[in-house]
Amino acid sequence: MNIPAELKYTKDHEWVRIEGDVAVVGITDFAQGELGDIVYVEVETLDETLDKDEVFGTVEAVKTVSDLFLPLSGEIVAFNEGLEDEPETVNSDAYGAGWMIKIKFSDASEIEELLSAEAYAELIGG
Repeated sequence: MNIPAELKYTKDHEWVRIEGDVAVVGITDFAQGELGDIVYVEVETLDETLDKDEVFGTVEAVKTVSDLFLPLSGEIVAFNEGLEDEPETVNSDAYGAGWMIKIKFSDASEIEELLSAEAYAELIGG
């Protein structure tokens, strides 16, 4: 199971990479594996400011649709438009080209509430 140590994680299976005052967010390798073949990623919250744990979009797989939860409060400043044509990128490169959004976060203290790689591995039984 791929759980990069430099990332932070949520109990809802999103990963977070902090880049200055912006957080890059996607779903974990575990999550994409559980969902199966991803056929659609929808994010209609671009340029909106949301609170931590609010739904920012959905990911649709062949058999299910799952909500995506914002790991940090802030403004959604970018959506990975490459996923519109190739949503399966989330399956093949969850931590790289499969990123979903970028957030200009408003409360850096929320970063401390995210899970470490070790804590996330324990959560999923890894």
